[in-house]
Amino acid sequence: MALAASEHWRDEKINGVIYDMSPAPGYRHGIIDSNLHRIISNGLKDSLCLVFMENLDFKYHPEKNDDYVCPDIMIICDRKKLKGGFYSGVPKFIAETLSPSTAKRDKTEKKDIYEQAGVEEYWIVSPQGRSVEIYYLQDGRYILEQNYILEDDEEDEHYNAETVICLRAFPHITMELRDLFEKVD
Repeated sequence: MALAASEHWRDEKINGVIYDMSPAPGYRHGIIDSNLHRIISNGLKDSLCLVFMENLDFKYHPEKNDDYVCPDIMIICDRKKLKGGFYSGVPKFIAETLSPSTAKRDKTEKKDIYEQAGVEEYWIVSPQGRSVEIYYLQDGRYILEQNYILEDDEEDEHYNAETVICLRAFPHITMELRDLFEKVD
């Protein structure tokens, strides 16, 4: 069944409030998510863990209510917590790629949700700024461990495109900073 133009394709429910995720984010958002999903998928080939891209809801406290969010990228390792289109365990890793309509929520409400749920690592990626903020959970609070703005001009003194970053829980999954933003103009 086709959706009418006024209907949305995705939503999230935070503290009982439903947020329409329409319109779809821009193409740069999709390119970054695809890059990150591909890199992580390759690194998880021989793992029981799975990576999802924009297609699995995270019910972050199912014992209390039916609130859910839909992370851009999420790694889950407890397959018993997968049910239909949602996951009710604690993801190992979540990344949100900012778009104009969701940037504030990704940096505030959703960051707090992931922190309180116990997600070990949270990345906030900005297509417009070609930047990534990397948070690690320490003593129940997120600490900003790394913050990069891609500078890919080899002549610039702050050139950092070859800086290697990795996932904390999966240190064998590495990428250069430029890999995250590959094909993003």
